[in-house]
Amino acid sequence: MSALYLGLISGTSADGIDSALLACEDKPRVLSARTHPYPEPLREALLPLIARRRAPSSLEELGELDARVGRCFAEAALTLLAQAGVPPAAVRAIGSHGQTISHRPEGELAHTWQIGDPARIAEQTGILTVADFRRRDIAAGGQGAPLVPAFHAACFRSATEDRVVLNLGGIANLTVLPSDPEAPVLGFDCGPGNALMDDWIRLHRGEPFDRSGDWAASGRPDPALLSSLLAEPYFARSPPKSTGREQFNLHWLVRRCPALSDLEPADVQATLLELTARSVASAIASHAPFCQRVLVCGGGVHNARLIERLRTLLAPRPVESTALHGIDPDFVEAAAFAWLAAATLAGRPGNLPEVTGARGPRILGAIYPA
Repeated sequence: MSALYLGLISGTSADGIDSALLACEDKPRVLSARTHPYPEPLREALLPLIARRRAPSSLEELGELDARVGRCFAEAALTLLAQAGVPPAAVRAIGSHGQTISHRPEGELAHTWQIGDPARIAEQTGILTVADFRRRDIAAGGQGAPLVPAFHAACFRSATEDRVVLNLGGIANLTVLPSDPEAPVLGFDCGPGNALMDDWIRLHRGEPFDRSGDWAASGRPDPALLSSLLAEPYFARSPPKSTGREQFNLHWLVRRCPALSDLEPADVQATLLELTARSVASAIASHAPFCQRVLVCGGGVHNARLIERLRTLLAPRPVESTALHGIDPDFVEAAAFAWLAAATLAGRPGNLPEVTGARGPRILGAIYPA
């Protein structure tokens, strides 16, 4: 019987906790998956910190959030197992990415911080838990992200065509999968995915996200605003590189366009959608010009207007969901951290130095016994 691992992650959009039960075989298989919503009071406490709208008020607040998120992650794991009819004793390990609250991969004191107390997850579930995957790569001089490209290669690499996997989370990231098995896998964060669009619609309409991109479709991109946003130096930087809401947030948007309040909010939303599409298309043109197919995962796959725009910009390449290649697009990253937990326990490196810029391959994560 295949070993079972369970992966947990909440991304920069903090929509909830994605969980996936993975059978680790030659080609990993997702057996069951679901999204566990954060309780609204917890989400309301997390979002201002994640979106950089305020700093934590005290160490006590951070400690309590770490415990609350850890408890919620444990509940997400147990709920998924109940849904799948799998007892906790049948799961070899949980791989928990946690909830990122800070990601600063540059400088002498580069750091990354994910909360969601893994000791609490191990205690509540009775399952060995592997967590804190990013910091070892940072300590080795890497960006700490993205860590999912190795999993993308295991699941989606083809011997007959060059592919790109595009994850449209709060931040958009690319994995370049050459068909040549000797060619290195590449990957990097290319810029904002859904985060700015989510923040803008929440500010103006009180909605958590722009369903299908309909609000953006009601406006028109503003050329001057788009030009100013695309002039951000991050887009022109060469990989390895990673980013987060520390960079791409509403404060950044206002700094890039002090006259933002003079624009129609729907036109700003349309411009933010175009920013995501253009920055992704530019990254593919620069770093994967011979790509023949784009596989999309993450919450942005449900934004029909964004996918339509990407198809236009990336034509004639097919732009299609990872569902057509065996994994639901909403759960690719959760499955990846289950797979990374398996790598840790097997003593295998989980990072790709050519992706993160680390000094070499490293075994990632800390182990919390059940």
